[in-house]
Parts: sequence; C-alpha cells; structure tokens
Amino acid sequence: MSRIGRKPVPLVKGIKIENKNGLLKVSGPKGELSAPVPAVITFEVSENEVVVKRSSDIKAHRALHGTWRAHLNNMVRGVSEGFSKKLEIVGVGYKAEVKGKKIQFALGYSHPILFSPPAGIKIDIPIPTNVIISGIDRQLVGQVAAKLRSFRPPEPYKGKGVKYEGEYIRRKAGKAAATAGAKAG
Repeated sequence: MSRIGRKPVPLVKGIKIENKNGLLKVSGPKGELSAPVPAVITFEVSENEVVVKRSSDIKAHRALHGTWRAHLNNMVRGVSEGFSKKLEIVGVGYKAEVKGKKIQFALGYSHPILFSPPAGIKIDIPIPTNVIISGIDRQLVGQVAAKLRSFRPPEPYKGKGVKYEGEYIRRKAGKAAATAGAKAG
C-alpha cells in the first residue's frame, strides 16, 4: 500500500468535504475548491481526518492513491491557510507596480509587460522589487509564479532577472576570465 496514500489527511475545524458524482468539493474559511476524482478513489471522512482508499491493487490504482491523497491535502491546506510564493526582481531599473487590476513589469525590454492575474490569485507588491503571489489553489499559485519568472529568467552572469525568493543562481565567469587564460597560453 502507498506510504503517502495511507496517511490520513488532518481536518481543521470549519472544513467540509463532499464527494458526489465523482466531484470532490472542499470548502473552508478561505474559499472552495473542487476537482473531478476517478471512480477507483474513495474518501472516508471522520470528525478530524480523511482517509483515502482505492478499489484494487492494480498498478494504476496504486499510483492514483498517493496522488489523490496529496491533492486532497493541498486542497485542505489551501482552503484553511492558503499558499503563497515570493519573487525577487534583480537588476538596475527592473521593477513591478500595480496599474489598476493589472501588474506592470519593467524588465529591461523596450516596452513594459502588463499581466492580469487570473481569478483566485492575489498579487501584492510591498516594494517594487518584491512580488508576493497568494491564493488557495497550490497549482495555480505555482503556475502564475512560473509565468512571471518566465518574463525575464535570471541570467548566470550578473544574476539579473526575476527569481524565486531564496533561489540559488549558479554564476558563470565572464569574458575576462576566458581571455586571461588564452593570453597566458
């Protein structure tokens, strides 16, 4: 049996789980999430935890077992606490600012980049070089963060670009180091 799938998902007060006609709905203080569930996966809800079960030991069903336990855990965490990702903008003149409902990025291109966040995503900009993406859907928060990072990924020479908070950028030696070795030989 799956090690992840066996673990019960703890429930916090105020969270309701409903599985009807193959649609899993999880609602809590921050909102409601829903997802279509395969017929082989069932959920046993008790007062303070949920156990994910599968109908058979076929390899595909075993794979779905752990996956759906992780999905359920992310949904429960999302509607109770929420998720967030932080991005840092590095570079002279690189910045982000709120323009109405859109976010405007100045990332060294000849034009500003306007981004409209999808429904359910909140973007905060405490200072022009920090962006905080938050929401209840873990997958959507990560997808929006990856999209914003893709506007100008960090480059390895000076480290300029949009990066995740705490992300390590592997640096390369510049042109001077390569020519110094060629002159010596």
